Amino acid sequence: MEHLLERFSKIKLMAFDLDGVLTNGKIIIQCGSEWLREMNIKDGYALQMAVKSGLHIAVITGSSSEPVKDRLKSLGIDLFYQNVSSKAMILFELMDKLKLSKDEVLFMGDDIPDLDAFNQSGVKTCPVDAVNEVKEAADYISYKKGGDGCVRDVIEKTLKLQGKWNFQDRKSTRLNS
Repeated sequence: MEHLLERFSKIKLMAFDLDGVLTNGKIIIQCGSEWLREMNIKDGYALQMAVKSGLHIAVITGSSSEPVKDRLKSLGIDLFYQNVSSKAMILFELMDKLKLSKDEVLFMGDDIPDLDAFNQSGVKTCPVDAVNEVKEAADYISYKKGGDGCVRDVIEKTLKLQGKWNFQDRKSTRLNS
């Protein structure tokens, strides 16, 4: 059987759930329809590094947020899917469009609605605070919580295994995290 690290080295598309993965899963409810969320700046830096290294990055969520869309766009992420009922279907369509096989896709989710995307992914990952059903189905459980570096963890691991996590030339890696 292939070692998990070898599977990380083949990844070309990394897809992430939003709430509970890129955020801590908590929302602040205020007047109006927009929820307030927190995102980790280190995750943002890693997302930019992944895009600049040639990986495809997608965020797929059942919720909706224009501020999140703006934040992701500023990080170089154009593949943002909101109000999604089937994350697996989005992954399938992305794989077809990008001509990727299942073993070139990593998905990170934290809750029951993310399990369908696991079926479409070669590497199934989750934060340490994911629900038990997701942890049981995951190939890799990050030691970091959702919204607190779990995205950075899997991106850094993937880029290091692909020889793309290189900081010899600091000026070329200056990004807007």
